[in-house]
Amino acid sequence: MAQCHKFNDLVETAEGLVAFINSSQPEKLRQVKDEHQALFDNHMKTKKIVAQILKDVGEIEERAGQMLLDMEEEKTRRERELQSLGEQLRQAAAKSQMTDSELQFLQREFESLKNTEHELVTLQSEVDEDTTEVIPSAIYVAQVYYLVTKIKWEYDTQPNVLKGVHYGADLATPIDIDTSTRPRSDVSDQLWGFVSTEW
Repeated sequence: MAQCHKFNDLVETAEGLVAFINSSQPEKLRQVKDEHQALFDNHMKTKKIVAQILKDVGEIEERAGQMLLDMEEEKTRRERELQSLGEQLRQAAAKSQMTDSELQFLQREFESLKNTEHELVTLQSEVDEDTTEVIPSAIYVAQVYYLVTKIKWEYDTQPNVLKGVHYGADLATPIDIDTSTRPRSDVSDQLWGFVSTEW
């Protein structure tokens, strides 16, 4: 019974709808239908545009995320490079300080050597003067002594030892006297004993 009642309601509604459609003007319905179609087409177009925008935004977000990751990696790499350069700079500064210290030491050594060289040049100059003035006269005196005494001395002996050879008229006599064990007068007498008194 209830179903019959619902069916009757449905039939009445359908009849009311058919009556409404029949009573409406077809141009007005067509216009509503065209407007509805235009609205639907516009909705679909907007939906496509929004879908494309969302897709583009997603791609942009993905690219931005990748760029951010790349930038983070680059930042980390640059920080490592900066730390490495800082360490190299510290090592170079330490080496530079050592080099500066060594350079100052070498400069002091160089100045010392220059002073020593100057002293040696001065000393050489003095020796040259002595050589040109004193040695020729010493050689002359030694030659006079040899002509008088006929004794050739060895000069590379110990300070307290007199060594040489007396060349007499017929005989060469070696001389070897330790002056530390004998009085000077005895040594002098022995040496004068070699000198010939015949003129």
